[in-house]
Amino acid sequence: MVNKYKILVYYVIFSSVWILATDNLLVLLNIPKGTLLLFHNIKGFLFVLLTSIFIFYLVLKREAYKNEKREKDKLSILINSMVDFVNFKDGEGRWTKANDFALELFQLEDVDYVGKKDSELAEYTEFYAEALRYCETSDEHAWFIGTKSRCIEEIPMPDGSVKTFDTIKIPLFHEDGSRKELVVMGRDVTEKVLAEKKLAASEQRYKSLFDFNPELVYMIDLEGRLTEVNEHFYRFTGFTKEEIVNKTVLPIISKRDRSKIYKSYKQIIHHNQSFTNEEIEIVMKDHTTKILRCTSVPMIINEKTVGIIGYAVDISKEKETERLLRKTEKLSVVGELAASVAHEIRNPLTSLKGFVQMLQSSNKENEFYYRIMLDELERINIISSELLVLAKPQKIQFQKKDINNLLWDVKSLLESEANLYGVTLNIQINKNLPIIDCEPNQLKQLFINIMKNSIEASSKNVYVSLEMMDVKTVKVTFKDDGCGIDEDRLKHLGEPFYSMKEKGTGLGLTVSYRIVEFHKGKISFISSKNKGTEVELLLPIYKSTMP
Repeated sequence: MVNKYKILVYYVIFSSVWILATDNLLVLLNIPKGTLLLFHNIKGFLFVLLTSIFIFYLVLKREAYKNEKREKDKLSILINSMVDFVNFKDGEGRWTKANDFALELFQLEDVDYVGKKDSELAEYTEFYAEALRYCETSDEHAWFIGTKSRCIEEIPMPDGSVKTFDTIKIPLFHEDGSRKELVVMGRDVTEKVLAEKKLAASEQRYKSLFDFNPELVYMIDLEGRLTEVNEHFYRFTGFTKEEIVNKTVLPIISKRDRSKIYKSYKQIIHHNQSFTNEEIEIVMKDHTTKILRCTSVPMIINEKTVGIIGYAVDISKEKETERLLRKTEKLSVVGELAASVAHEIRNPLTSLKGFVQMLQSSNKENEFYYRIMLDELERINIISSELLVLAKPQKIQFQKKDINNLLWDVKSLLESEANLYGVTLNIQINKNLPIIDCEPNQLKQLFINIMKNSIEASSKNVYVSLEMMDVKTVKVTFKDDGCGIDEDRLKHLGEPFYSMKEKGTGLGLTVSYRIVEFHKGKISFISSKNKGTEVELLLPIYKSTMP
């Protein structure tokens, strides 16, 4: 755009040429005076008209120039205020406009960049020379695509760090398809990328801690629903994701612990308390129970409690071991006491029994009393014998015996007592069973103890069956239809001196458990009140293969 002084000079020259040329032309034409006046008027009118058009055109151009300059200033202010990299290039790749951020980024603040290509600008900055040369290759790819494209570019910094830019390139074309302009914009996303990397690493650590934790990990929301559990939780409980996730946790908690869990839950949610090493019994999918040691803490997000997160360890075996240790310690103490008491009792007992028998033979008047005394003395003798069995294990002489014969002998011994109680003994002999390694007298005592309990439990029938559990184990099942045993008593079976019988010592089942232990077998009870009891006895066939 020409400046105002040039416009003035052009106007003076044009006016002078117009006046001289038109006046001389009129003189040369020798036009009459009347006509000459007319031509002067027409010439003046044309001069004014042409001058007005010229001035009007200059005013419009000036306004257009001002508007264009104003828009360019706005664009310059806009792109320089942006925190993004902005660059405009023509169809040949020459820089036409760049914001301050772009110039500072490539160390080109003092370089006249307009009209220069990236490879030419590379000569002005040694550090970014390679990056600028690469820009030409990247630009060619954008022209080839032909539409707006996006890519992630990393630019090294002089301090050794690297900045990451989310770059957008927009190619513009003329109507004939030739290249017009390339607009390049790049946003610094370094912090975002680092945050995403940290988030990904945090998520990976969380995944490792949560999903691959060998303990049971769980999350519970404010409604008491399990929102998330790890894979070990599914494997341990047997439940599927559809069966427990987003469902209340109560069904998998045993009834005895639900009130305790509810109380702890309220304390965590409302008071942000944590509970550690809390023992909870849970119900598995197969309806068995396990004991877990749980640690639960409030899950707080933005200073607001949104649920509970915790982990649990299976301590069922630990609790069973503790129970067995307590039982073993108790049996050991009872055994030592029993051995000494039994030995001390037997000597005076033998004397008493002898004197009573002597009195009985010499005096028949008190026969009834002597019989009672002898019966009670025999009862003391039986109790002392049971006490001796509870002593520390003695070396047992195992023999190979047919378990069918042992059971048949026991039936012969108990049949009269069964008849007295009105009980029918049904023993199913299995001739296909192999000979087993055992101490026959102890097994007989074991069978007697179990069957006597069934006879005295108001049963009408006692069933005994024999079968092979596997190639190494024989299973003996005792089943009656008596009064049964309630759940609380089942827990105490086998404990010394625990008995519900009026004259019971509680040693019968304790002795039975010890005999089973000597034979490396297993004994279990299933009973329902007023429905009867079933005793399952597992005995190894060979001594050398006992578990």
